[in-house]
Amino acid sequence: MPMNGRALEWPFFDDEHRAFADAIESWLEENPVFEDEAAPDSSVRTWVRALGDAGWLRACIDLDVRALCLARERLAYRSALADFAFAMQGLGSGAISLFGSPAMRSRYLDAVAAGKSIAAFALSEREAGSDVAAMTTHARRDGDRYIISGEKTWISNATIADFFVVFARTGMAESGAKGISAFILDAGIPGFEVRERIETISPHPLGVLAFNECAIPVNHRLGEEGEGFAIAMATLDVFRTTVGAAALGFARRAYDETRAHAKSRQLFGAPLAALQLTQAAIADMAVDIDASALLVYRAAWTKDCGAERVTREAAMAKLYATEAAGRICDRAVQLFGGRGVTHGEIVERLYRDVRALRIYEGASEVQKLVIARASFEG
Repeated sequence: MPMNGRALEWPFFDDEHRAFADAIESWLEENPVFEDEAAPDSSVRTWVRALGDAGWLRACIDLDVRALCLARERLAYRSALADFAFAMQGLGSGAISLFGSPAMRSRYLDAVAAGKSIAAFALSEREAGSDVAAMTTHARRDGDRYIISGEKTWISNATIADFFVVFARTGMAESGAKGISAFILDAGIPGFEVRERIETISPHPLGVLAFNECAIPVNHRLGEEGEGFAIAMATLDVFRTTVGAAALGFARRAYDETRAHAKSRQLFGAPLAALQLTQAAIADMAVDIDASALLVYRAAWTKDCGAERVTREAAMAKLYATEAAGRICDRAVQLFGGRGVTHGEIVERLYRDVRALRIYEGASEVQKLVIARASFEG
């Protein structure tokens, strides 16, 4: 079990969350990991349908951050694509949950929760990743329509999404972040195309989107003109904490695999676990895991308790948990020796799966800037 009973007794959780954690754990134990790394698109679709049928995607709409984190931790423990499928349903529709009109919520969110519609969040550009204000994709008002042109890249679910929350510039370039607005764009409309698929070390649906004079109704704008940056940051404020939870799931799996290996692997006439250097590595893993969990669930609990923003807490959780998971998976590979770099071994897969978490939804370096800025303001 990726999260032990003692951790669930921490005061961050109530009985409802403990029951949720136990229920999704039981569901995962009863369902096989049905995926093929060589076919990530179909695997993610399969996971979305299964998660929707079982009711777990409702958490992506309700935005109870502790439930989101509990789910991601358990899903990541077993499968990076299961975690990805769950997380992107939340991130892709999160802006609609937070800022959508009743009509928008009715049209999109029930289908997302049922696993019948796949969502995507289209913010990043080639020269505007962490620096969102450098965005060049633009949308001009034309009567009762907006006309969107530009390109987005590193977009998760690019190749399979049914709709995208797209951020585009409606103000002048010099207006920076204040000139960005948010829109809902359905896949397949004239002028829209998935221009390129991006292959990564941990395969998942990722690609480049192109918008060539795409016309969408004015009522597909989220919020008012110029509110797009605030909408994006509020959405990330919820989901950055959950990235830390996914990292925690990967880390726990690497830790469990390494402990089992250390007890069974014989070296110099004794178990690998008998060596003091091995014991030191396991101790470092255990401390990193508990420290990560405390930061992740503090941020989630703070948000669920009604805090308007948890930018500092979420940045700390994502920074520490993702960096710690990288260290833990690296140690796991080292302690597995030659097996650790052999394709098909669990720790080899975890080593690849965990790496991107230190980059997306704000790289570690960006999180440090966020934390420092908040520290000076405080």
